[in-house]
Amino acid sequence: MTEKLYYADSHLHEFDAVVTDCREDKKGYALILDKTAFFPEGGGQNADTGFAGEARISDVQEINGEIIHYCDRAVEKGSTVHCVLDWEQRRRRMQNHSGEHIVSGITHNLYGYNNVGFHMGEDCMTIDFDGELDSQQLELIERLANEAVRDNLAVKAYFPEKEELEALDYRSKLELTHDVRIVKIGEIDCCACCAPHVKMTGEIGVIKILESARHRGGIRLSLVCGMDALDNYRLIQKNNTGVSMLLSSKRDKTAEAVERILNDQTAYKERVAELSAELVRFKAESCEYTDGNICIFDNSLDEVALRELVNLLMDKCSGIAAAFSGSDEKGYRYIIGSRSIDLRKNASVINSGIGGRGGGKSSMIQGSAAKNAAEIDAYIKGLSI
Repeated sequence: MTEKLYYADSHLHEFDAVVTDCREDKKGYALILDKTAFFPEGGGQNADTGFAGEARISDVQEINGEIIHYCDRAVEKGSTVHCVLDWEQRRRRMQNHSGEHIVSGITHNLYGYNNVGFHMGEDCMTIDFDGELDSQQLELIERLANEAVRDNLAVKAYFPEKEELEALDYRSKLELTHDVRIVKIGEIDCCACCAPHVKMTGEIGVIKILESARHRGGIRLSLVCGMDALDNYRLIQKNNTGVSMLLSSKRDKTAEAVERILNDQTAYKERVAELSAELVRFKAESCEYTDGNICIFDNSLDEVALRELVNLLMDKCSGIAAAFSGSDEKGYRYIIGSRSIDLRKNASVINSGIGGRGGGKSSMIQGSAAKNAAEIDAYIKGLSI
């Protein structure tokens, strides 16, 4: 069996190993080493990547007790290869995973909630707890988690003897009976876990909860730690700086500036609605009654105002009142109404004449038209149903 160096030293990222097997596989080549510091996917943490000699390791899995390194080329069986992990990737994952243990441990200790789901993504981690937490509780959890980082507590990962394990009060999603690896972080957390972790909490750096949302009767947290938290802060800072420049406000006042803009926008929309209503009334009043059909083209009104105009124009004619908006190049949207004609029954006739598609109720239909304005105008005004 392959010796698991990642259990002996989570910080080991270069080592020499003997190739015990290398065979073709649908994922490239399956490389087996006599020892490895490459962590296979497990415990919510993705597999390490890196190199074994010149071979690029893209994935590592433990299958039926065999640790398989999937690589892009064959490596000679019996040869000794120098292996190098993608250390930046591994360190970030350890920062995040150890930070997750701290947050889960504190949440369990304070509120008794269990971590019932954990996923480590590329942008952030998510933790699912079986109970709800409010903003003040989350702020307390985050503060205590960062105090644990500041205090630089020891992180102990080990396989306790059976008697010690039976006496331990530890977190675990599964019922475990043998080969149980415990990760203990000071007095904050004690949890069964197979993944590599930092040796001291000071290595984690900042722990930041990004978002929270109700999830299956509990709560889902999104969080980042360490260098990922720094990257996230830089991204947010860059965006907030851009917003502050656009709004001519200080970076810590952008929310207030946006709120003012939204309030102004609401007032503008209300005023536009008032002016549109006045314009609709003016357009309707300026149209003389006709014993036939009315056809107008208008790009100044939105759909709501255009519909209201059609409602008013229906009293100005004995046939149909049709309003179109758009252009010959891009086509037209239409709204057609009538007090005397069943438009739902006659929609297919109207659509065939204007190259249109649409429908609705007996008093009003709407849709699109493909013919040009001159063709549409001539057809509508000459239509007799």
